[in-house]
Amino acid sequence: MNNNKKPKASPERQAIGMPRVLRAQQPDREARAFLRLVNFSTRLRPAETYSLPRLRQGWRLTALALGRNPAVGSVTEQLIDGPGGAITLRVFKPGHTEPLRPAFMWFFGGGFIIGDLDTADGICRSIALAANCIVIAVRYRLAPEHDLSAGRADALAAFEWVAKQGAQLGIDTTRLAIGGDSAGGNLCAAIAQENVRRRGSALSLQVLVYPATELVDKFPSYAENAHSSALLTDQAVQWIEQTLAPSLSTLDLLDPWYSPRRNPDLHGLAPAVIVSAGFDPIRDDGLDYAARLRAAQVPVELLHYRGQFHGFINFDSVNSASRDALQRIADALSNAFAQQSPADRTIEIADRMPRKHSRLRASAGELASSTLTAWVVTERWGSALLRLLSPKAADTCGLLIKPLFVPTALNRRKAISGLDQLAARQTYPIEKNCSVNR
Repeated sequence: MNNNKKPKASPERQAIGMPRVLRAQQPDREARAFLRLVNFSTRLRPAETYSLPRLRQGWRLTALALGRNPAVGSVTEQLIDGPGGAITLRVFKPGHTEPLRPAFMWFFGGGFIIGDLDTADGICRSIALAANCIVIAVRYRLAPEHDLSAGRADALAAFEWVAKQGAQLGIDTTRLAIGGDSAGGNLCAAIAQENVRRRGSALSLQVLVYPATELVDKFPSYAENAHSSALLTDQAVQWIEQTLAPSLSTLDLLDPWYSPRRNPDLHGLAPAVIVSAGFDPIRDDGLDYAARLRAAQVPVELLHYRGQFHGFINFDSVNSASRDALQRIADALSNAFAQQSPADRTIEIADRMPRKHSRLRASAGELASSTLTAWVVTERWGSALLRLLSPKAADTCGLLIKPLFVPTALNRRKAISGLDQLAARQTYPIEKNCSVNR
């Protein structure tokens, strides 16, 4: 990848509904508390120093432990034929009351190297319940075992199978949406474009969560945020690029199939929801794509979390911004499936600022957030590790211990809700207050 060039959007594109505040003065309070824990662990040993199998397992456990993973009606797996062998689809259904439901396909993130169905599990469960739709997570081939063309060939094959054969899974194929985070957002954008090129069935919505739509050049946010988040640092990006390098040697990354923002004609694409984070090194990537879509008359609901970091949507057990984003995505899906007019707006979400600054109150809130975050993370990590070692023991302990901890859990939930200070404001096309959906 070329690290020297910086892509430049035209002034007209930059002016269309971009956030008024790209990055908060500091991360949101819950984000700060979480990142302190991550920074402490990475100081002991940076993530990129682990072997690839251990790194994949670590991300899997982290996502499972720190996502809420609510119970849904059913979770099944379906094998379909793919260009390189069988592709696994994990199907989440909210219940069993309707014969046919709309569906949302999700492509997990992880730099095209890590990630799996388990790392998408919590996201898919939450959206299935909140949007009352079927959610399908797709397992695609990863680098460096395969080049980047393999993963997107799998993603496209899965999408086309669901579009044609989805009724087998109880899906109303006339109401189909796709989405993904980070590398998965790249796949989502590429498939949405390819679907238009092939004149496929119209998509109801595409959901791009901090998407990587440019694989050659870097935007200004890369330098600005290279060390702002322990989850995606300059060192981590360099490790990703080095790991991907052998699988990129024969590919033209300037092709929109790999770098979707380079498509000169974005007209006719599905309406989009784009989630961006202020402290994300690839923040400007998603913002640029949002502006390009709007310039092509594609409606975009841009949700900008100016105090959050790359990857925050996975951690809804400790981050209210994650819960907020998942709910807003679900609301957009519900509206799209109901064939309502798509939103074309920008909403900026961040910590609510107190009317009067109090150093004592701020310090107390900081301590409370850090304590509660450490408490939840420790408890959930312990449960996740126990389940990994012995699922039966974990189930038995849960049955025995859960009644004893119900009062404590209720008090903790009340304390967390009391610290929840998110505020949302619509800043495009006109400014007005927006309530935070719960």
